[in-house]
Amino acid sequence: MGDLVRYLAPVYIFPAWSISKPKAERRFDEKNIADKTHSALEFPQITTKYSISNQEKGSNTKVYAIVYKERGVRRVSPRTGKIFYTPAVSESLKPRVGMVFDSIDQAYGFYVKYAHASGFSVRKNTSYNNTNGVLKLKYFTCSKEGFKIPNKGTGKRRKPSKRVGCEAHIKLQLTVDGKFEVYIFQEEHNHSFVHEEDLQFLRSVRRVDHAKENAIQALSTINLGPVRAFNVLKSLYGSYEEVGATRTDFKNYKRDLNQYIGENDVDMVIKRLAKKKQYCPNFSFEYEVNQDGTLGGVFWADEISKINYMVFSDVVGYDMVFVPFTGIDNHNRNVTLGAALLGSETADSYRWLLRMYVKAFGVAPKVVVTDQDPAMKRAILDVLPDSRHRLCMRHIWEKLTPKLGPVLCNTTDFKKTLAKIVWSDSISRNEFEEKWHAILSEYCLSNHEWLGSLYNIRHDWIPAYYLEENLSGLMRTTSRSESENHFFNQFCNPHSTLVEFFSHFETAIEAQRYEHRKNDHETRYNEDELWFPDFVLEEQALKLFTRTIFLDQQLEIYDAINKCVSVSRQQVDGCMKFEIEDILQPCTSYFEVMFRNEDQTISCSCRRFEQWGLICRHIFYVLRLCYVTEFPKKYVAKRWRREAVPNSSLRPIRYDDIENNGDDIQEILREIRFANEYTINRLVQDKEQLCLYRDYLKAYMSKADDVQVVAPAPSRRDRFAKMTGTSEPCDVIVRNPIKTRTKGTHKRLKSNREIAITRAGKKQKGCSFCKGTGHNVRTCSLRIQSTKEKEATSSSGVTNMQE
Repeated sequence: MGDLVRYLAPVYIFPAWSISKPKAERRFDEKNIADKTHSALEFPQITTKYSISNQEKGSNTKVYAIVYKERGVRRVSPRTGKIFYTPAVSESLKPRVGMVFDSIDQAYGFYVKYAHASGFSVRKNTSYNNTNGVLKLKYFTCSKEGFKIPNKGTGKRRKPSKRVGCEAHIKLQLTVDGKFEVYIFQEEHNHSFVHEEDLQFLRSVRRVDHAKENAIQALSTINLGPVRAFNVLKSLYGSYEEVGATRTDFKNYKRDLNQYIGENDVDMVIKRLAKKKQYCPNFSFEYEVNQDGTLGGVFWADEISKINYMVFSDVVGYDMVFVPFTGIDNHNRNVTLGAALLGSETADSYRWLLRMYVKAFGVAPKVVVTDQDPAMKRAILDVLPDSRHRLCMRHIWEKLTPKLGPVLCNTTDFKKTLAKIVWSDSISRNEFEEKWHAILSEYCLSNHEWLGSLYNIRHDWIPAYYLEENLSGLMRTTSRSESENHFFNQFCNPHSTLVEFFSHFETAIEAQRYEHRKNDHETRYNEDELWFPDFVLEEQALKLFTRTIFLDQQLEIYDAINKCVSVSRQQVDGCMKFEIEDILQPCTSYFEVMFRNEDQTISCSCRRFEQWGLICRHIFYVLRLCYVTEFPKKYVAKRWRREAVPNSSLRPIRYDDIENNGDDIQEILREIRFANEYTINRLVQDKEQLCLYRDYLKAYMSKADDVQVVAPAPSRRDRFAKMTGTSEPCDVIVRNPIKTRTKGTHKRLKSNREIAITRAGKKQKGCSFCKGTGHNVRTCSLRIQSTKEKEATSSSGVTNMQE
């Protein structure tokens, strides 16, 4: 039989017919173990024996069974016949009567260590305090102590019980010198012990320790929940056993954290932000409390956001109720200029928010882009009277088909023709109005009520009315804000507490600023190929602008050289007037470029520089034609330059940095992690040195066990307090806001006419009974009537038979 044991492997496939056999015997086909070469010494807890040949099952496969060796010493009572088990462990691990511990935690840690070596789990039991509240007696028992109280009724789920009335325990009493002495130790158990490979499932062995708590919190900042965090750690550690806890333990940890935060959620956030403002003088933070004590709104912006705002605040867009104020940086990427949370979407809430926004930055934005929320419009008019309020074109354009019907929009050229004048940046106001009326007249829509309302507010959304606004072309829709919302959704979720949300927000901002630094790096250290080396302005643009903007200007230079032609040139009022034909713009008129060489003043009728801050192809054509050898400085917008934001921008300060300020433990932990990773990377190719390093760590692990017994870890509530940055307050100053549905969660109310138009463009579902439309077989009146008639006929037939 010894030859058969050496083929056993850690993983086996069970024959289907042997599943019903007792758990103590696990059977394996000879086919599954024939190629294994493990030694029996690898499985000292297993014995094997020849069991049966399953020829009666229609197979010649020989089957072998394994049974686990019982741990400990087994004893049978000669009087009662009951079986008892005594742990077989080292004497140094075994408690003794008279043993003294400095604290209850030290005693509990020692007994848990003994229990793990033995194969059972520990439960804290009875405590006795004196009249002064001082602990006098403490009992630790086996987790199988006592019996389960049976549940009455069948409504509750049935759960198995682990309790079998085990009497193994340890009792401690307080001594005169303030220590705890063992005065009773019951060693025998009335149940067998858990085998080593199953110790991981014991409750006292499973533990979400400091490292796992940090891992759960770190993964939570990138929107990974406790179950995914558990799977990540399993992949890192290599097995579920090495994790040291279960999925349920991870979920329970997150549940306990949320319960700890509870009704103190908003209050904790306010205190955290106030503490950050105290630590960072340039950090802006304001909040508003409603009359009922709930949070009305909170606004915050750090120092880096203020630096970005001074450069990129030309156009600002925002959305509700989480309000990231979004701008465009010098790489043409989104940049968060500030953020806020609002408890409601009323005009008063928006007014307060905009006042705090101006208070924090000192300057109002030039253009604000929002959707058609009337409360938002009133707030902007009251608080930002000098800012141009622009409506999102995309929100308006998406309503075109529902309002006018899919037949008109999808089967004719109406939508395509209207888009040419609505989205165009090159037509004038008069030209837009003429073409608008012509199109509506052509399609008999001159008296359409909704189109008439859009024409009345044309100054708020049509690009032709924004040609005089500087950089008005950067943000014509709220898609930037919605893209920003999508970005933050990758790090946050609506089920998070506010405490978690702010940690997630800081992680998202770090990711955004990391990408900005990366783009800066690629601009500084990567050289793009020049397409026209003889045109010096291209090389100068490469050195002036960021890489993204240079690529745009390079395309304009290419089109200027290959797609533009000068039709005429004449002197007008001290300026040279050029008429440029653009092959890419098939329009009847030419583009007019005015150039004065004395002060390098130049302008184009396409107004690309005024709207985007970038020179157009027509101007590049004239500059090349006039042999201009230096890029006009007045036409290099600061917002697009490489040095728009200082490269030595401050590192964003997280709240964790403030909370751990002066805490050497966190710094030591970071140094240990770095040193461990560095050592492994250096020794990974040297097996001998790697084994020496492993042995050194294992030797130190035994010392760490002793230290753990002497210095127990803080309680979970203490760790929660450190994690959230504040202890659970007795009196809540600011209460959590009442949950309400935001305006974006409601479906827009549609008129009967709009509903009819929408249905007309869709294929109607028919009824399988009457073949009609507008209803299904369940609601078909003919089917219901037919069913009633059949029931009446059958009931009358039964009555006649009875008679």
